[in-house]
Amino acid sequence: MKKEYSLMRLLSRFKPVLLQNITKLRHFGTNPREKLRRVLVVSKLTRLEFEKIREERLSDESLEQMIRDRGTDYDAIKYYHQLHKTVEEKVVQSFRAHGIEVKVVNRITIHKDALQWADLIVPVGGDGTFLLAAGRASPFFLSNGKKTPVVGFNSDPRRSEGRLMLPKQYSQHVGEAIERIIGNDFRWMHRSRIRTTLVGMDTNVRPSPMDLHEFHSQPVEHKEVMSTAQNGKSRILPYLALNEVFIGEMLSARVSHLHLRIDQSELVTKTKSSGLCVSTGTGSTSWLTSMNRLSTNNVKDLMEIIKKRTAPGALDSIDAESVSQEYNDDLVFAPDDPRLCYSIREQICVGVWPNPKGLESRGFAKQIFVKSRCVDASLVIDGSIAYNFNDGARALLEVYPEDSLLTIDMDD
Repeated sequence: MKKEYSLMRLLSRFKPVLLQNITKLRHFGTNPREKLRRVLVVSKLTRLEFEKIREERLSDESLEQMIRDRGTDYDAIKYYHQLHKTVEEKVVQSFRAHGIEVKVVNRITIHKDALQWADLIVPVGGDGTFLLAAGRASPFFLSNGKKTPVVGFNSDPRRSEGRLMLPKQYSQHVGEAIERIIGNDFRWMHRSRIRTTLVGMDTNVRPSPMDLHEFHSQPVEHKEVMSTAQNGKSRILPYLALNEVFIGEMLSARVSHLHLRIDQSELVTKTKSSGLCVSTGTGSTSWLTSMNRLSTNNVKDLMEIIKKRTAPGALDSIDAESVSQEYNDDLVFAPDDPRLCYSIREQICVGVWPNPKGLESRGFAKQIFVKSRCVDASLVIDGSIAYNFNDGARALLEVYPEDSLLTIDMDD
């Protein structure tokens, strides 16, 4: 373990040569004499589009009949497809009306050349589409080190919260939002992202990552950044996590056995749980809150226990719902916060586990070192990009300012 710790400390100071070019000026936003000229629209892959790709030999009529025969609401699938395409077309036409060149890609057709071509990346869909675009807009994925802003439109605000997108009003008023973008009528926002470094001699022989789409899984295009350190090798993954990194067994019923080292502590804690979730401030509104939130009933149960230990009537003025709301709100932290928040999901805290005792199931850290003792586990970035992470695999999770995602804030 001392050998691993020395390597971890070395990695925390190591920065690949690629980052020397990371601060290159982008075309849009830093220089008032530069104009927005090229926009890449990243389109949501709708359910109807996916069905057509999967059953490409079927005619539209045959596909419709097949979907109806399995009891799926074809009319709803078609309606939501058209709803999304209407917003997407408004975005494309609004940019083109200002003389801006636009290209459209989706989850299947997105590629590195198009990403490097763009001055601005515009996902149209929901948060999943935004995360797809942000994951590909990584300086490690793009070999030119370009830092391109990402700005999203929610194409279905009635069914999608779209916290990463522009305010919902701009789903209806697309032209107004684009005029504000072109006129620099907004505030720049930097969202922290998690850099993942795989550690060990065998990191270069692991299989390619998988894209865990809602409807299918497939290998993804990737370019690894290899770096050599003393006593071993490291592999910086090209995808930066905007929301979270999850590590655990792919079969949810199986216990995840992980060894954790928080910050630069000498102490290694052996844990058994339902997996480890490491979140950014952006992701704190999502999975982090979902797995740690207290319901009103939880608070009521606690208050009943406390009442037995306090004077009669001492808690009568306390509203359980407001306490629950305040607790849950406090789980959220700023998107530009440089800290990581880790949650050990359903940590086993009986008998000898965790070993040694003392590690809280949730806390903040600057870096987290994880070693796997799992059987069929994955390291999953933003719920989408999955790497095998089985027995012996090791990873270092950190936040670097230069890795942040550049986006905009239009909340007035």
